[in-house]
Amino acid sequence: MPSVPSWLTFHSVSQLSFFSAESIPPAVTDLAGMLAGPGQVVTSEDRARISIVVDRDWRAQAVAELIAQCGLGAEVTRSEEGSPLVRTQSTPALLPLSVQWTKGAVKAVPVGWVPNSRQLRVWAVAAGRLEEGGERFVFGLDPHAKETHAPLAQALMRVGIAPTQLGNRTPGPGLRVSGKKRLTKLVEYLGEAPKHVDTSVAWPHV
Repeated sequence: MPSVPSWLTFHSVSQLSFFSAESIPPAVTDLAGMLAGPGQVVTSEDRARISIVVDRDWRAQAVAELIAQCGLGAEVTRSEEGSPLVRTQSTPALLPLSVQWTKGAVKAVPVGWVPNSRQLRVWAVAAGRLEEGGERFVFGLDPHAKETHAPLAQALMRVGIAPTQLGNRTPGPGLRVSGKKRLTKLVEYLGEAPKHVDTSVAWPHV
């Protein structure tokens, strides 16, 4: 039997395993989307907690609801600078994500990470923004973890929405998705905007 090219095998697997966020049950692994953005994970003994500072109160409420859907407790408070801050409960359930997303004491993207649609959904809610009247969508990145930016760009490429990497200029680093084909695919992955999300500034459409 002739061998199957590696690129064909990958393409087939990715097409079979990738569904709209609304068709996949919530799971703790969804919260990898917080870490793809500016989220942080802290481990203490046999437990871990994920937290993220966001730019709007509605975004904090939306993230908290997604955390709750995963079966975890969520708290909305304020950072020292006064920005909305969302954090999960400290739980052993988050230890696997903590191990996968850290290298030593530094946040790191898991090698070969292929984000599923629910992880993209959490990322979009936590740090997504529209540009050019909705013709572009940007996944926000962690400005304090520049070493994650290129691997995250590669992760989006693996799911067929190749982005343009933006620098640290205001409103911050990000991965821009543009073009009707890519945006259509992204909209299909993300599904309807979750409760609380301001779709006029932070949800892709075509």
